[in-house]
Amino acid sequence: MSPENTPPSRLGAEHVTLGYAKKIIARDLSLSIPDGELTVIIGPNACGKSTLLRALARLLRPEQGQVRLDGREISHYRTKEVARRLGLLPQNPTAPGDILVGDLVARGRYPHQSPLGRWNARDEAAVRHAMRATGIEALERLPVDTLSGGQRQRVWIAMALAQQTPLLLLDEPTTWLDIAHQIDLLELLRHLNRRDGHTLVVVLHDLNHACRYATHLVAMREGAIVAQGAPADIVTAELVEQVFGLRCVIIEDPVAHTPMVVPLGREKYQPLVFPVDGAPKGAG
Repeated sequence: MSPENTPPSRLGAEHVTLGYAKKIIARDLSLSIPDGELTVIIGPNACGKSTLLRALARLLRPEQGQVRLDGREISHYRTKEVARRLGLLPQNPTAPGDILVGDLVARGRYPHQSPLGRWNARDEAAVRHAMRATGIEALERLPVDTLSGGQRQRVWIAMALAQQTPLLLLDEPTTWLDIAHQIDLLELLRHLNRRDGHTLVVVLHDLNHACRYATHLVAMREGAIVAQGAPADIVTAELVEQVFGLRCVIIEDPVAHTPMVVPLGREKYQPLVFPVDGAPKGAG
């Protein structure tokens, strides 16, 4: 399909200028989120990743330009209308400490309920599906504050899934998780994208996780988009140095066959030499 015949994406930003208290973070930034993809936004600290995500979720109003959702400027929608189309997991979600897992997931149904707030069979089915999809059914009657970090993140994702939105935005969902729980969570997100067709937009810090799980990668620096596309197409040593100031080599991930970033660091390393006796020498 030629570019001029490509249908517009459901979510995007057009020439937006973003900032807080007159401090500009990004200027004249445009981005189209590809439908049906797992988009990961990467970049150094304070480059504007989370600011962009907040604007896409209508938590931050652009100083200039506009965010468009389903063909309309997002500010023209009512809050519940946005919440029926777009789910958000912020960087540090909070909930009452004694709330039960099932009750927190059920809060995801708020956008779909009538003014009287009556619970119906559709609400119940959505909550059940969300808990099954995230593997937390056995946790339903437990207080959220008794869970591990990985379990809590799954609960928050279940709440977002219970909204039954086609778009999900997640701001650094792997923060504070150990490596095993990071992989579990990223595998879950990929599953939601591939099996259920959710369009996902995720801010991540780990470059290799981004390369492995993203189908579309957006690299940012100083409030601007430096490159975007499939990881295999855009991730080079030159790009990593440009975005992060990090010298590296790019090799193939032996498991996922995606780009893997290997930092060179500032030390000069000598190659290991293995003599006949097998003892390595010459390590620097």
